[in-house]
Amino acid sequence: MKLLSPPPTLPSSMCILLLRFTLLLVVSCKTKALMELPPNVSVPAVIVFGDSIMDTGNNNNNLKTLARCNFPPYGKDFKGGVPTGRFGNGKVPSDFIVEELGIKELLPAYLDQNIQPSDLVTGVCFASGGAGYDALTSELAAAISLSGQIDLFREYIGKLKMLVGEDRTNFILANSIFLVVSGSNDISNTYFLSHAREVQYDIPSYTDLMVRSASNFLKDNSWRNSERMCRKYNDASKLFNSKLSKELASLNRNLPNARMLYLDVYNPLLDIIVNYQNYGNPKFHF
Repeated sequence: MKLLSPPPTLPSSMCILLLRFTLLLVVSCKTKALMELPPNVSVPAVIVFGDSIMDTGNNNNNLKTLARCNFPPYGKDFKGGVPTGRFGNGKVPSDFIVEELGIKELLPAYLDQNIQPSDLVTGVCFASGGAGYDALTSELAAAISLSGQIDLFREYIGKLKMLVGEDRTNFILANSIFLVVSGSNDISNTYFLSHAREVQYDIPSYTDLMVRSASNFLKDNSWRNSERMCRKYNDASKLFNSKLSKELASLNRNLPNARMLYLDVYNPLLDIIVNYQNYGNPKFHF
């Protein structure tokens, strides 16, 4: 996509959170004060990038991709039982986060045809089901790549400036939370299932590629202002997570105007799977 405008200069207080893989714990463990902000601190908006874990409907009108879920039984537990393009039976982590922060109940997809101007002021979702850090991942799934999501974000900034002016736009962006959730499609689909990268890279070198892609995304986006196979998947995931954590530490040292946090949800989720008996009724009903 062609960039609509030069990248904006954002104040130094922009906060970017890079979450790898899932935020399922937000969904399954939503409790009082799950995300408690310091006194006198408020978040005006939440901006989300990533894949199907956070996508709230951006793929609905993308007829090139099979990664769509705007049809039953998706959404059966959503308000009115309506499928919205969310990859689940109800709300997704994007929605729970803005709700927990007291911003609004749902985070709309930026490409939702029914989005209202007021929605832009409090944040939107750019995530696209099937996307990944590896550009090939998005290409294989015909999803909106992370670079494409940045293009849409810049378009969004232009619309926001028209709505509230440049000063207010800069304030919103400087004090908002940015979430990036990606990586699972790279490892599960592009590397292991399709073998599209397996012939070129071993696991260490592929996770290096993923980290470089994630780092490049953040440099652009934090700008300025059977069991054996499961073990291989987990080993690849842990290797990527370790490298990504170190890369974020390096980026924080070299990009003083950005604050990037690494949230580990892999190990808590793995503990739920391995030690399921510690988390309530172990019986599953389908």
